[in-house]
Amino acid sequence: MAEQRRRLRSSTVVLGGMGILATALTSCGSDPDRRCVDRDSYDYAGGYKVVADKNCASGSTSAGRKRGTSGSGTVDAAWYYDADVAAGRAEDGTFSRSEAVDRDGFGCSDSGSGGG
Repeated sequence: MAEQRRRLRSSTVVLGGMGILATALTSCGSDPDRRCVDRDSYDYAGGYKVVADKNCASGSTSAGRKRGTSGSGTVDAAWYYDADVAAGRAEDGTFSRSEAVDRDGFGCSDSGSGGG
């Protein structure tokens, strides 16, 4: 009876350890959360205005910025990573993808990945 109880505990530890390992491995390879924002729309109380992804997705420069169009005219769009989003505005994030990966990826960096 004691042997059976001990075996159950060790399998629980092994399964728990596998879950932690899987989480660590997937977080290194995953992309950080991102939103397309208008860099010219910053508001101290709410952050940047979130715009349609199409403004950032195509025709962007090497810095991930694009002059796109919105319902209100031209926007200076860029990807904004790991932001807190509320009421159509994003704040407390970063425009640097590598910085977002470093702070959320358990110290992993994307220097060895093939992605861009």
